[in-house]
Amino acid sequence: MGTAKVTSGGGDSGTAARILEAAVSRFGRDGFGVGLRAIAEDAAVSPGLIVHYFGSKQGLRRACDEHVREVIVTEKRAAATDGTAAGLLAQLADVERFAPVVRYMVRSLREGGDLARELFEDMVADAVRYLEAGVEAGVIKPSRDPVARARVLAYQATGSMLMWLTMNPEHADPASFGKALRAYMEEVTIPMLEVFSEGLYTDRSLLEEYLLYIPDPPRDESSN
Repeated sequence: MGTAKVTSGGGDSGTAARILEAAVSRFGRDGFGVGLRAIAEDAAVSPGLIVHYFGSKQGLRRACDEHVREVIVTEKRAAATDGTAAGLLAQLADVERFAPVVRYMVRSLREGGDLARELFEDMVADAVRYLEAGVEAGVIKPSRDPVARARVLAYQATGSMLMWLTMNPEHADPASFGKALRAYMEEVTIPMLEVFSEGLYTDRSLLEEYLLYIPDPPRDESSN
């Protein structure tokens, strides 16, 4: 059975959306061992209705993965194509709103396994698309290897957050993840923007020498 198409409207799609939001929140807070009954109680539905919409617990989790990716892509695409301080400040001001989605992502990546691997690979593919949208908008520089760049940025973004949460156990309580997310963003935003906007090295010599060293370097699309 396929997963339901989830929107914010009423009727069947509204019920499915309510189940999905409850599942993202509960999985992120308590882990993927939680049963359908707890999620059903949160969504004020029966466990059977969850099975009706999503087929199984695994089907529900895959739908949660898709929902989380959609939220991330929407916000990342907006940031990649806007490139204004106003857009960035608006996202930062409302950062707690994304806590359930980010908490779910963190929980999934920490859990590991095939579903976590699939989620990460899908996130990389999504990043390729919204970075390309940023390139087309003239906000982001083109890359010799867009897929490799997207993968490194995904490693960087998810890895830095996982490390930060590990090194700051006072923010370990899932119930206060919104505060943790804001604290993380306040710590990393300025240095992250500096590196992304100004670069790190003063010239391109290391890159150019390494490209001469490897046998089949990617083509420089930025020179076109």
